[in-house]
Amino acid sequence: MIRLKTDAEIARLARGGALLAAMLEELCSEVRAGVTPRQLDARARELVARARARPSFLDYAPKGSKPYPAALCVSVNRAVVHGLPNDVPLAEGDVVGIDLGLVYEGMYVDSARTVGVGRISPEAQRLIAVTREALARGIAQARAGQTVGDIGAAVQAYVEANDFSVVRALVGHGVGYAVHEDPRVPNFGIPGKGVRLETGLVIAIEPMVTFGGAEVITAADGWTVETKGGGLAAHEEHTVAVTAAGPRVLTLV
Repeated sequence: MIRLKTDAEIARLARGGALLAAMLEELCSEVRAGVTPRQLDARARELVARARARPSFLDYAPKGSKPYPAALCVSVNRAVVHGLPNDVPLAEGDVVGIDLGLVYEGMYVDSARTVGVGRISPEAQRLIAVTREALARGIAQARAGQTVGDIGAAVQAYVEANDFSVVRALVGHGVGYAVHEDPRVPNFGIPGKGVRLETGLVIAIEPMVTFGGAEVITAADGWTVETKGGGLAAHEEHTVAVTAAGPRVLTLV
């Protein structure tokens, strides 16, 4: 069931989103060679506690899954999303996705960024840039009267025009009262098809883009989702409200 948010709730989401955006900026600035994903997770917990908020991923247990044991998802190179923090140091040239969810004033927000460690390859730079622009194009479609198919089609068209693939096994989602809500927001679709967007809808739009094919597998840790063929992946995400004035990105400083 889709639950629309009131103006007051969207204001609360925006306050939490600004905190989350600042935390992501701080965490991304600490992504460098020698740092471990587990250290980044510890830092995320510190930042969340300082803000008197709560990490929404910690102990989150989707149906049929065990509780997620970290606050942060750190997805390295072939890892697409849900990267479980470990003790393997990051290395020069790595591509790292940082995904953090927050509960603030009782409302849930979600955002992700992908960054490089030191100097990365031109191909990796292009992958990140295309993913970021695909997110912007998806957000531009988040207007009342449009559909989730319009969002997905915009993302898919841009990604595939640049010779990358969009992951189809995982999608964006509603957010606000919980980590995941209806509707599903795929990164592919047909314009005009699917759930129609209404004022008050809040969604997480999150392109997951890969080199090579779109197929993914789950790693041995039971959480990390990786490209099946071993190609690099990037992930960018914002929490977005559909308002009378158009799309409003809530996860900005």
